[in-house]
Amino acid sequence: MKYRVSVGDVIFNILNYTFFILLVLVCVFPFYYLFINTISDNTLVGRGQIYLIPRGVHFDNYARVINLRGFGDAVRVSLLRTIIGPVLSVICTGWLAFTMTRKEYWKRKLWYRFFIVTMYFNAGLIPTYLNLRMLGLFNTFTIYVIGVISVFGMILFKTYIESLPVSLSESAEIDGAGYFRIYFRIIFPLCKPIIATLLVFGAVNHWNDFMTTQLYITEQRLFTLQYILRMYLNEASRLAADIMAAEEMGVHFGNRAATLTPSSVRMTISMVVVFPILCVYPLFQRFFVKGIMIGAIKG
Repeated sequence: MKYRVSVGDVIFNILNYTFFILLVLVCVFPFYYLFINTISDNTLVGRGQIYLIPRGVHFDNYARVINLRGFGDAVRVSLLRTIIGPVLSVICTGWLAFTMTRKEYWKRKLWYRFFIVTMYFNAGLIPTYLNLRMLGLFNTFTIYVIGVISVFGMILFKTYIESLPVSLSESAEIDGAGYFRIYFRIIFPLCKPIIATLLVFGAVNHWNDFMTTQLYITEQRLFTLQYILRMYLNEASRLAADIMAAEEMGVHFGNRAATLTPSSVRMTISMVVVFPILCVYPLFQRFFVKGIMIGAIKG
């Protein structure tokens, strides 16, 4: 069906597209600026002479950063906690949310309110620190993935499960299925939007977290990328000198003409840490938007 486009519609579309294009540019430009500064001549970067187009392109900075002491262990730890942590959280949070939807659960509403209270009140940093120390979790990988319950995720999961037809669970019960089979074979596969939402939120939180390492980890083999980033950003000048000293001792990383500077160290490490999560986030965009909308509205 053809319809006539008015002048007002044309003006609105132009303004609408212009606004969102500018918004995208504002969001993307910081990452682009960071990237071109990591591949440009380090001397020009230190002088602040790189704006829109890279100059003196080279990739030596990335080779140097990847060969930093402790970088490989940090990548391994960050990847493992970013994968294991969200997966465990989704499984445990989803099961808890499922139990909260069962009317036969003893004092269900009381327990549900009890969990909600923990979103607003907690024991505090010092009691948590002492508790984890007494449990012997310091300097262990378990400290990164032990927080398997997300109350916010439980609320989303519970609301989504309640929006599913009750007849699914009832028919499974008639056929003799137990709670575990009902949940993992019927309910859980139907919760893909919520699962994707919690996986993205969990992955971003685990990847960006450095306070856990700051408070509970002292062994370098368990340092995460974010903690390494923070540590190296605070010591960029010394780090640049150490890398140049290593090169003088015979460890070469390619183009020796690209003089390493504190600015290039900061930007390169930042780009290495940010890039993986930038790649993962858009892949789940369509899932977690749907999950938030469905899980947040009941009816």
